[in-house]
Amino acid sequence: MKQSDSKRQKNQYFRKAVSFAFVGYVTLNTLAYAADSSPALFNVNNELLQPKDYREWVYVGTPVTPNDMNDGKAIVPEFHNIYIDPEGFAHWKKTGEFRDGTMVVKELLSVGAKKALTGNGYFMGEFTGLEAAVKDSKRFPDEPGNWAYFMFGMEYPLARKAAPKPTAECNSCHEANAKDDWVFTQYYPVLQAAKPKK
Repeated sequence: MKQSDSKRQKNQYFRKAVSFAFVGYVTLNTLAYAADSSPALFNVNNELLQPKDYREWVYVGTPVTPNDMNDGKAIVPEFHNIYIDPEGFAHWKKTGEFRDGTMVVKELLSVGAKKALTGNGYFMGEFTGLEAAVKDSKRFPDEPGNWAYFMFGMEYPLARKAAPKPTAECNSCHEANAKDDWVFTQYYPVLQAAKPKK
């Protein structure tokens, strides 16, 4: 009777140990997947869903191309607030490269006031549009650099999803003019300063 109880207890301990090991394995694998995954979310039609909470990402700069300095027709008017996902930025700091899964968001704003207490200049007005770029070698193997570009609109309310732009519309310009891996790092001192020195 005692031997039977002892065997039963051993079996129970064994089952618990296996259960804990399995839970630990699943948890570790889930965490690893989450750490390596991209913040970019797509639907079944390969459309990028409008990113959430991107203002909590790493802010890298705000180029401004005012309409009044471009004959009223700046290609991408006017303020561009640029954000990169935290994992992408951390990888950039470590390697000087943009990881597979990197997402960059461009938030567009109009020029508002041109005078302030501190002097004349260009000051942000209203939000006008939202764009994004995603590097994904599995999803976009045929795109140069594996980058795809998306536009959620140039006025509010924005679209909730966006299809990849044709290669000739965005990618070709980035390929020809961007300093690092299809990204205009030459305009973002934050990225320049974070890049490891070789």
